[in-house]
Amino acid sequence: MRIVYHIGAHCTGGERLVRCLLKNRAVLAKEHIAVPSPTRYRLLMRDVAHQLRGGFASQDQEALILDQIVDEGEPDRIVLSWERFLGQQPWLMRGALYGSGGERLRDMTRIFPWQEAEFHLSIRNPATFLPALQVLANAKGTIDILQDTDPRQLYWSDLVANIQSHNPGVPLTVWCDEETPLIWPEVLQAVSGHGPDTDLVEADDLLAEIMSDIGFAKLKTYCAEHPPQSVAQRRRIVTAFLEKFALPDCVDVEIDMPGWTDDDVTLLTERYLADVERIRRMPGVTLVAS
Repeated sequence: MRIVYHIGAHCTGGERLVRCLLKNRAVLAKEHIAVPSPTRYRLLMRDVAHQLRGGFASQDQEALILDQIVDEGEPDRIVLSWERFLGQQPWLMRGALYGSGGERLRDMTRIFPWQEAEFHLSIRNPATFLPALQVLANAKGTIDILQDTDPRQLYWSDLVANIQSHNPGVPLTVWCDEETPLIWPEVLQAVSGHGPDTDLVEADDLLAEIMSDIGFAKLKTYCAEHPPQSVAQRRRIVTAFLEKFALPDCVDVEIDMPGWTDDDVTLLTERYLADVERIRRMPGVTLVAS
């Protein structure tokens, strides 16, 4: 059995992913893939990890926990999704993105030490990620998430290296949140592990959210009449329709961070793109890209 951890990051649409997979539980179950309701494992795993204090669960403990999470007997694959696997309060950076992320994931996998593990992570341009995170922090009463932290020194590749150092040999799949509209079917397949011929219902919800109703209807009609013959062709079609019918409020992100200039945003974006290339070359990492 393999436990699949979709670990966030925050502000990258993680709840949309798990909602889509939950809508397809029945078809995925036919392929021995279980997608339990988050209410069955999120707080349970948090509490168990706290009780274990970094130790390993016994086989009996693991079996009891799995019984509470899964009803479908013994699936080959269990998908667990929670951005808080990486950190309860991501705005407490202390100079790094999710500085304790690797250690937290190690503690989570020790709840199921007798099973294989697999991680999935969506990353986002710090130029838009940090302002979005600031909004979350403001809701908790936090004033400045970048206190004593230089945003120019925050790299996702450091988090990837941290995860790998604490969890050697665990496969890690990464994708960029900005590319999600183009690679959404591949992301869903990477996380769930379903077969290439499996059709998921409502897998186009993301495009429906960021396109006009007329544009989305035209896209569906076009694809029905001219079925894409490859992943690359589907992406070209989606790109063309997004260029014409995307909702500006959904694709044009307004960046509002006190003290930031256009040059700051440009620099962060350039460093992010270079960081993505760095991640692409890291051993043990699969980058899903358009």
